[in-house]
Amino acid sequence: MENFKQKAINHIKAIPFGKVASYGQIAVYAGSPRAARAVGMILNKLPADTEVPWWRVINNEGKLTIRGSIFNRDDQQSLLEKEGVKFKKEHEVEIEKYRWKTHELKL
Repeated sequence: MENFKQKAINHIKAIPFGKVASYGQIAVYAGSPRAARAVGMILNKLPADTEVPWWRVINNEGKLTIRGSIFNRDDQQSLLEKEGVKFKKEHEVEIEKYRWKTHELKL
């Protein structure tokens, strides 16, 4: 059986181009609804050359909150903008417009 970390990474990899998911969503999908911070820690430890689309994970209010890693909010915003995600103000997305919906889950 997959552990939480691998499940979370698999779900993050499944987020479609131009969509975002919250840390809490990923935790729920990975089977631990109260583990949103653990999702953040997993992302924080990814190597620079990762293929995991870390930039598609934001907080539930639509804010880019990544910190303490080799990645930063400006990089995250730039990557999301390249996917067509529009920002209502710096480092803040209208999350419900771009949120990856549960019924779209395809693993």
